[in-house]
Amino acid sequence: MNLQRRHFLGAYAAAALPLEPLRAQALSDTVRLLAGFAAGGTIDVTARRLADRLRDTVARAVVVENRTGAGGQIALSALKSAAPDGLTLAISPMSMLGIYPHTYKTLPYAPASDFLPVSQVARLDFALAVGPMVPETVRTLADFAAWCRAQPRDANFGSAAAGSVPHFVGELFGREAGLDLKHVPYRGSQPAITDVIGGQIAAACGPVGEFLQHLPGGKVRLLATSGAARSRFAPAVPTFAEQGFKGGVHDEWFGVFAPARTPPERIERLSEAVRRALAAPDLVAALAQMGLEARGSTPAELAALLRKDTERWAPLIKTLGFTSDT
Repeated sequence: MNLQRRHFLGAYAAAALPLEPLRAQALSDTVRLLAGFAAGGTIDVTARRLADRLRDTVARAVVVENRTGAGGQIALSALKSAAPDGLTLAISPMSMLGIYPHTYKTLPYAPASDFLPVSQVARLDFALAVGPMVPETVRTLADFAAWCRAQPRDANFGSAAAGSVPHFVGELFGREAGLDLKHVPYRGSQPAITDVIGGQIAAACGPVGEFLQHLPGGKVRLLATSGAARSRFAPAVPTFAEQGFKGGVHDEWFGVFAPARTPPERIERLSEAVRRALAAPDLVAALAQMGLEARGSTPAELAALLRKDTERWAPLIKTLGFTSDT
């Protein structure tokens, strides 16, 4: 397959490709898609939407398994141990692969050698949101910083995992604002948002899309989003940079990975199937409802993206001095 063909398949022009089962390959009974975070969160719902589109394309059934714990490491450890036959995959945020190597002295997996990229799935921005613990008058990052200084015991925020991008977005904001902003790690963004809504913690940093359903009822208030430009899913909310906090400019992507030593032809077929699925208008629309931009890639493109982000985060982690090891 030449480079032009690879580029074509990686672009949205892939929408023109048929959705018949992968050519010249008998369908297996079941493919497992591992997700390292709690049910109901962005990763889980994305995995299930993708699995629905892949059914009868890569296998008769595509089953999502939530292997929560250790900030996504449990799922990736299970992927590492799986047979390299293409019947076990994992969907993971970049953090577990590009950031954890800088924050853990030891990991149960080596991203560069234990996994093979299949395809990118989506990209997203994060938001910092507050709930009922924080007065209604707090509407900006400056307001929140002032409130935190006045209420230092309650100056905290939750995220999906220690060492994740939303964790560092919150940490970098706290440092720029001169706050002792305490981080509370959860097993996914939804448990953190639930505690914000319930008044157990002041704020949460997580994917923009995970807050959208709570905005109409006023259960949470978005103070900032993390993209270089305003999120199209929350266009009225200014970015961190717009409010003078340039350290909060970070996005993230999700990708599908297979165990190392999975045959190249199987990886290419799986990648083609994922890209076809992501070009389907119904899946694009479903992901947009969660604040995600559908974005497929070739295996080589995803490998290059992971290398770039791994290198980009190295100096940031060093500056923060953060380590996940106890």
